[in-house]
Amino acid sequence: MMVSHYQHLIDEENCIWGLETCIRGASERLPSILMTALVTALGLLPLALGSHQPGREIEGPMATIIVGDLVTSTILNLLILPTMMLHFGRFEKEKFS
Repeated sequence: MMVSHYQHLIDEENCIWGLETCIRGASERLPSILMTALVTALGLLPLALGSHQPGREIEGPMATIIVGDLVTSTILNLLILPTMMLHFGRFEKEKFS
């Protein structure tokens, strides 16, 4: 979604690919990424914290892994991906026939 948003900024809003567009794209995607991760983590947190209770032998550790993955994917989407795209990405305005 982040890469397609960068392409949207180049195509529709006539931005030039660089640091400013990279930061703008990441900051515009920030609320949706954080809200998705936060709501999911808040829903799974009680299950992850109560993983030692009887009957939660499978669901508790799975919830812990999912919450950890949400933290990792949020960091990846907001810090690592924009940095990688800034250094290695090439975005040009697409020409439509």
